[in-house]
Amino acid sequence: MTINEVISFVINNFRSEAWPITINILIVLSPIFLAIILFVIMWDLWMQYIRAKNYLKTKRVVLELKLPKETFKSPLAMETFLNSLHNTADGSKYAQYWKGESRPWYSLELVSIEGNVKFFIWTEEIRKSNLISALYSQFPEIEVHEAEDYTRSVHFDPKITRIWGGEFKFTMADPYPIKTYIDYGLDKDPKEEYKVDPLTPLIEFLSSVPINQQVWIQIMIRAHKDEQRIPGNFFKTHDAWKEKAIKEVDKLLLRDSKTKVAGTKDEATGFTKLPSISKGEQDIVAALERSITKHPFDVGIRALYIAPKDTFNTPFGIGGIVGSMKHFSSPHLNGLKPNSKLWHMKLDNPWQDFRNYRRNLFSKLALMAYKRRSYFYAPFVSTPLVMNSEELATIYHFPGSVSATPGLERVQSKKAQAPTNLPI
Repeated sequence: MTINEVISFVINNFRSEAWPITINILIVLSPIFLAIILFVIMWDLWMQYIRAKNYLKTKRVVLELKLPKETFKSPLAMETFLNSLHNTADGSKYAQYWKGESRPWYSLELVSIEGNVKFFIWTEEIRKSNLISALYSQFPEIEVHEAEDYTRSVHFDPKITRIWGGEFKFTMADPYPIKTYIDYGLDKDPKEEYKVDPLTPLIEFLSSVPINQQVWIQIMIRAHKDEQRIPGNFFKTHDAWKEKAIKEVDKLLLRDSKTKVAGTKDEATGFTKLPSISKGEQDIVAALERSITKHPFDVGIRALYIAPKDTFNTPFGIGGIVGSMKHFSSPHLNGLKPNSKLWHMKLDNPWQDFRNYRRNLFSKLALMAYKRRSYFYAPFVSTPLVMNSEELATIYHFPGSVSATPGLERVQSKKAQAPTNLPI
C-alpha cells in the first residue's frame, strides 16, 4: 500500500460514522486508562514513601568486631557465617506494600581511621542477637560490641575537607566468579607462613592511612532471589543468575539449544567425537559450576576516601583503594573495577566541572549514601552485583597472623573457661 492509499484510507475512515462511536468509547473508558497510568506512575513513589517510613522507625546498630591475637580459621568459617544471613523472605504482600517491609540487608564494613583498621557489621537491632550467635559459633575468640556509628562524626565542608566516593562493578558478566580463597588454597588451612591471603594487601593499605585521613569500605549484602522478573518493573524480564551461568557453560562446551553436546562425526568409527576444550576453559567451567552451588547475594561495594583539603592524596587514597581490589580479580574469570558512570569517576577532564560544583555535589551524595547504607532501595539505588557466599568470604574475612600489620586491632588476651571446681 502506497502513502497516498494510506492517507486516503485514513481520511475515508475518519469521515465514516464509525469514528464518532470510537471517540465516545474512548471518552467513556478514559477514566480507566487515566487510573492505570496514574497507578504506574505513583506506584514507585508509594513504595519509596512506605519504605522510607519503615526505615526511619526501625532501629539499626553498628557492631564492632574485635579479632583475637591469632586467627586460625580459614575463610570457610566466614562463608558459613554468611550463609546464616541468607534470607530471601520479603514478608507478606500486606507487609511489603502497606508497611514497607523488605528483604533484610546488611553492611559489612572495613574501616581505617587514621591507620587504625576496624571491622564492623551494620544491621537491624532485632537481628543483632541471631547475628552475634552465628558469629560466635564460628569465631568463639572474637569480641563483638555495639559501637557508636563512626560515620556520624564526619561532615562534608568543601572549604576544609575533600571526599572521593566510588562504587565497584564486575569486569565480566555476573555468573563469572572472582578469584576466591579456594583459588588461593586457603580452604586447606595451610601454615601461616605459607598463606597467600588476597585480603592482606587491602589491610596493609588501610593501616598505612595517615593521621587526619580515613578510608571506608562498605559491602552491602542482601539474599539474592534467582527470579527473572526485574524488581519494580511489571513488563521486563531477564535471565536468572543460574540460568546465565548455565548458558555460559553451554557456550564453552559448544552445546546447542537442546543442551546436547555438539561434535563432529568420526568417519572411521561412525561415532560423534566430543569437542575438546582447553585447560583454561575447563577451569572456567569448573568455577562456574561451583559458583552456582553456593548461596547467592545481591552485593554493592562502595568506598570513600576522606582527607583534609591540603593533604588529599589522589595516588595514595584512590589508587590504593582501586589497586587493593585487583587482588580479587582473575584474568580468565571476573574482577572488580570502579564504576566509571558514577560520582567522581565521571570527572575525567577539568572543563567538566566549573569551580568544583559537581565534585562537591558528588561528595555530599556519596557520604549520604554511605551513612544511610542505601543501595538496594531509595534514595540511592544502584544495580547490584551477584556474588555467592564464597566470593563474599574472600573479600570480607578475618585474616590470620599472616597479616601482622600493627594497625589491625586485635584482642590481646585469650578467653578461658572458668574452672569447674569453684566453690558455690
